[in-house]
Amino acid sequence: MWLAFVVRNNWSEFAVLFGLVVFGLAQGALVTLLFNVLVSASPKELAGDVGSLRGTTNNLANAIGTAVAGALLVGLLSANVIRGVAETPILTPEIQAQVNMDSINFVSNDRLQGVLAQTTATPEQVAEAVRVNEEARLRSLKFGLLIMALLSLLAIFPAGRLPNYLPGELPADNLVKKTGK
Repeated sequence: MWLAFVVRNNWSEFAVLFGLVVFGLAQGALVTLLFNVLVSASPKELAGDVGSLRGTTNNLANAIGTAVAGALLVGLLSANVIRGVAETPILTPEIQAQVNMDSINFVSNDRLQGVLAQTTATPEQVAEAVRVNEEARLRSLKFGLLIMALLSLLAIFPAGRLPNYLPGELPADNLVKKTGK
């Protein structure tokens, strides 16, 4: 959640960098802990299969998470750009028709200025389009990070069902003793 409140257009700010580092460390620690619980709770003879499944699950979760986050951010950006363009009278329908609004993506100010240079946009309209783009990018990142943080809080529910074992009382050891293997 920290990133949703401190992100600015200047990514070199200490608060943003600190938030990204903490986010990465926390994710790594949680994933490691969760997968260690998974491996330790399974029978020893299945350790190879569990390890392989753990790796596959990790890769699949990373891919799906990246795709969902990317789709969320691009969707939010599209909505914010369309809203911003609709709210400003400076960006006339004639200028809007000259720019492809069907494929909105994160673009730099320089790239946007280059696209607008190929249109009949006035310098005032170019400046307004850059302002709308900057605000839309920032708002999209803030809302996107906040939504992803709130979604990650849902992990509390399945995490509450994790086994509560103390060292020495792993269920895999008990399972081996009970089955006589």
